[in-house]
Amino acid sequence: MVIDGGFHEVSGVDLPGILAEAARRGVPVFTLSTAGRTDKEAFFRAVRETLPLDPPLGTCRMVWDALADSVWGGLHGLKSPRAVIVWPDARPAAGAESSESAAGDFRIALDILRDVATSLADLRHTGGRPTRVAVYLAAPDE
Repeated sequence: MVIDGGFHEVSGVDLPGILAEAARRGVPVFTLSTAGRTDKEAFFRAVRETLPLDPPLGTCRMVWDALADSVWGGLHGLKSPRAVIVWPDARPAAGAESSESAAGDFRIALDILRDVATSLADLRHTGGRPTRVAVYLAAPDE
């Protein structure tokens, strides 16, 4: 299994192979768990509990730009050339509440993960010390 930097939608059955390959290579892995929820609160909670953050996020305010900056700084601060973020339960369960607000939150969360993976790979944005971040989102199995 190859671990490529960037954003990837994969089948849930592929995740064990990705995790095994990351472990074999000694790549830090961060698994986000939102219990099938895709709203802003669930994503912020999962990020606070899982990802390295710099600067740390307070619990009172949920500001998307602050979250993006904090995730970027935390991953860059690892001083590891690679990192893997896995979000295995990103899709809400069938019949779960799916409001327009939650759908918008989900799109913003995905955009942040994409942007962090892209910008951390850029030599100019990282002071010549890029980090290849691979984000794996488990697509719903058919």
